[in-house]
Amino acid sequence: MVEINKANIGFSSGRLLQLFRDGQPHTKAELADQTGLARSTISLRLDPLIALGLISPATSATSTGGRPSARLLLNESAFVVAGVDFGATHAVAAIADLSGKILVSIDTKRQISDGPEVCLRWMIAELRHLLGGLGLAEDRLLAIGIGVPGPVEHSSGKPANPPIMPGWDAFDIPERVNQELKARVLVDNDVNVMALGERHATYPDVNHLIFLKAATGIGSGIISDGHLQRGSQGTAGDIGHVRVSRGDNVACHCGNYGCLEAVAGAPAIIKNVNAAGLPVRNISDLIDAAKRGKVEAIQAVRQAGRDVGEVLSTCVSLINPEIIVIGGSLASAGEHLIAGVREVVYGRSMPLASENLSIVQSKAGKEVGIIGANVMAIDYVLDANTIDQLVSQ
Repeated sequence: MVEINKANIGFSSGRLLQLFRDGQPHTKAELADQTGLARSTISLRLDPLIALGLISPATSATSTGGRPSARLLLNESAFVVAGVDFGATHAVAAIADLSGKILVSIDTKRQISDGPEVCLRWMIAELRHLLGGLGLAEDRLLAIGIGVPGPVEHSSGKPANPPIMPGWDAFDIPERVNQELKARVLVDNDVNVMALGERHATYPDVNHLIFLKAATGIGSGIISDGHLQRGSQGTAGDIGHVRVSRGDNVACHCGNYGCLEAVAGAPAIIKNVNAAGLPVRNISDLIDAAKRGKVEAIQAVRQAGRDVGEVLSTCVSLINPEIIVIGGSLASAGEHLIAGVREVVYGRSMPLASENLSIVQSKAGKEVGIIGANVMAIDYVLDANTIDQLVSQ
């Protein structure tokens, strides 16, 4: 539910539209009561929203005598957004309406190491194909949310020294996309996008959440007071390079020793399992071995959970989340990883911080990234400032 401060509501159409983001129909009388604005002013600010198709009639309100009041509702099909989730070896592209409902999508193998020109050409072509399949013109697409597997300066949309994305460093993704598609382009690292997706899909009423991705790399996205926290340069939540006690002599690709990712990421776990005498080649083999009850795999995965829990216990003290959600491919290894995380977090955190804390596996699963990419685009489109710009055009 959107909370409105009557003193700060302002008179813009964009501000007024925020009231409709609760998904409920409203009459002009209700809007006047909520904002303190005159009915004539409400009508004046609604008219351009109706003209754009963003607000449309809903069912009539119950009459208390006389003519029933017309009810108005956010038209979630007025425009569309696109979401694109780039992984190291896969990519998903989707078109969604303004509620986040995915209308059409494509999921394919795609190497991020092919570089930005190859990947973005594919993305642009697929988005045009998806729009065409829906019978939509390109001007109906207002924003594109993109998640990539590396650090991103969110304000510019440029990746910043991404270790597994050769050729992407400082590449101007929005500028390249806007050479062909005129929608607003927003770029963020994949874990931040996943945090947005998990909250939208599973925990819309939770205002304090940490999403942890455990896979080849390890990272987290932080939702605090209902908002994604990116930090001053977009690196908030980069816990994969926090030092852990068990990793003194373990070198990390970042140049330091003892990073969580170097100790508890999938390559490190696979190496430990092989050293214990159980041959596994990749994450799929590792997960399969853990699910089949292979002790070497279970012990290695649980220890990785303990290492993750060591860092998360500090995060619990700093951020005090309601829920920690574990996602990424390693989260598929049953309860073994999460059991290790819980063991350390609950053991080290203060009782007040942990007594109501839930540590759970992601419910959004593989869809979490594409959901979050769409949400990032929708939040931009429905922002009051964006709506006011649309109205003024």
